[in-house]
Amino acid sequence: MRRILLASTSRYRRELLARLRLPFETVAPEVDERALAGESPAACALRLARAKAMAVARAVPQAIVIGSDQVADLDGEAINKPGNHAAALEQLLRLQGRTAVFHTAVCVATDGGQRLQADCVPTRVLFRRLPAARLEAYLRADQPYDCAAAAKIESLGITLVAAVAGDDPTALIGLPLIRLTDLLAAVGVDLPPA
Repeated sequence: MRRILLASTSRYRRELLARLRLPFETVAPEVDERALAGESPAACALRLARAKAMAVARAVPQAIVIGSDQVADLDGEAINKPGNHAAALEQLLRLQGRTAVFHTAVCVATDGGQRLQADCVPTRVLFRRLPAARLEAYLRADQPYDCAAAAKIESLGITLVAAVAGDDPTALIGLPLIRLTDLLAAVGVDLPPA
């Protein structure tokens, strides 16, 4: 089997990919993750997933490279990783009682980036209305400053949510494994592994 590389330093993506029980390594992609002017959140996620996979595939052309990115979308506006407590609280206050779409893109690059397969999986999340004190308690407990829209859904962040709608539950955490399984099969990686 060809070497599989995850073009990411995200612990969430690393933990998700490990579920497939394939041997893989992680490599930090050197990619500018800023959105382009006028770029939609879904287009940004897809472009960045491709760019991450391509950056690593060019450096290791014989590998199968997986890139992924997620951008949260509130009425067409990107809601990024907050980075700190104050920004996270501001995001959560804006999201109360509203639906955000989390666009999670995945790309598989082979042949040094000459062959790319990519897709974007949307997940709609309806946030609850909660008192600020409960939001503060959540932020202190989970410290989700590295999660899009401060929503660490795989942990205590589930208490912020009233409903989730999407085709792949792993997409919301950061790597859509159902779609990734299809992309890997197309390059000869059969799952589950024998």
